[in-house]
Amino acid sequence: MGYDKGLAQRVREILEGEPGFNEKKMFGGIGILFNGNMACGILNDDIIIRVGPDNYEESMKRSHTREFDITGRPMKGWVMVSSDGYESDNDLMEWLYKGVEYARSLPHK
Repeated sequence: MGYDKGLAQRVREILEGEPGFNEKKMFGGIGILFNGNMACGILNDDIIIRVGPDNYEESMKRSHTREFDITGRPMKGWVMVSSDGYESDNDLMEWLYKGVEYARSLPHK
């Protein structure tokens, strides 16, 4: 596994100025955290978005999404979005801020 470095740069350009931003290498890709809570990540050329349990079903109905499952056990509250789902900067920002919003709703770590 790995991650798309060009996509990582796009994500950084959108999010790194936000308060509480932190980036960590994890699960063979990178994770983006806010106040210690993971908001999103990049694995290969997919983005992983933590949408939370309340927004999971709605998010899964959108095109270019699938379960976040890299271990054989899908993680509820998380979706993977393929490159066609975030091709435009507006689509990427929309997905990223769904994750940021959820991460910021959690207690600081």
